Amino acid sequence: MSKRKATALDVAQRAGVSRSAVSLVLNGRANGNVTAERQERVLRAAAELDYTPNSVALSLRNQRTSTIGIVTDEIVTSPFAGRLISGASRAAQDRGYMVLVVDTEQDSSRETTAVQQLIHRQVDGIMYATGGLRLVAAPPAMLTLPGIFANCIDTSSRLRSVVPAEVEGERAATQLLLDLGHRRIVLLTGTASSPATPQREQGYRQAMDAAGLGPGQQRVHLTGWDIDEGYRAAAAVLADDRPTAVICSNDRVATGVLLYAAAAGLRVPQDLSVVGYDDQQHVAANLVPALTTVALPHAAIGQRAITLLLDDIEATGDASAPTGETAIQVPCQIIQRASTGPAPRR
Repeated sequence: MSKRKATALDVAQRAGVSRSAVSLVLNGRANGNVTAERQERVLRAAAELDYTPNSVALSLRNQRTSTIGIVTDEIVTSPFAGRLISGASRAAQDRGYMVLVVDTEQDSSRETTAVQQLIHRQVDGIMYATGGLRLVAAPPAMLTLPGIFANCIDTSSRLRSVVPAEVEGERAATQLLLDLGHRRIVLLTGTASSPATPQREQGYRQAMDAAGLGPGQQRVHLTGWDIDEGYRAAAAVLADDRPTAVICSNDRVATGVLLYAAAAGLRVPQDLSVVGYDDQQHVAANLVPALTTVALPHAAIGQRAITLLLDDIEATGDASAPTGETAIQVPCQIIQRASTGPAPRR
């Protein structure tokens, strides 16, 4: 005969508290309602009885399913930005929620269907996340319940966005090179269509201006995002009037620069310092030399976005536009490795 599963009433009797006190403690609403000593008794009793709340019953009472839908453009099906999903999943799990993830594989025609399918499964809210910083028009169905954007920006500004602090990240990368004595610094940007490109250029120019290096001493080269584009850009910018440092649009472009430098007989960092962007897993730290880079805070973005979304759900469940700041920026950290060093003497 199987052992009877413990109930909330059993926990209450074991802890010597009311049934409502057990509910408050196990649903995270005890602070201000139940004393610390009684909270400890409830948690101890629940552990001793191996009691877990009935999630179906909780959903019926709260009119929630404790699930969050996540729609991504390519994060699940590509090797980039996976930490965004892991950060979001951990934050959701810590609050007692599970996530359902749908990846559109960069097919925008699938976005509306993905959102509608998640709504039909009665998710409590939806996070839309992208691998690279993008401008996104929110699918109309997403506006019918609490929602948030991660690593992308809602063009209508109706939903909040959690994004990397691109301007500050690029300014810090440029300042690192300036502090190492470099004055001939080239910026290889991404594509013109990316909102990250002008923001990073802004950060670069701010740092150069502050160092007394005006527009005539600033060199910006529109490049792209891939290794071959980095190689071709390096061939162009290093051929004449060679800089002492190059800041790249991402770690893949930096890989192309390192390959060209090796082919051209340039030593890194003795002859040329190279800075990447992303801190891509299994790439940046394993290059030779290991790559100095600006770490995009994907895990922190996912965690912050889910936390804000859950706060909205648990506060009111209202899908209306949030008040206050609509774009929340998460700082980018400089990871200094062996690809940067003092400017060479000439």
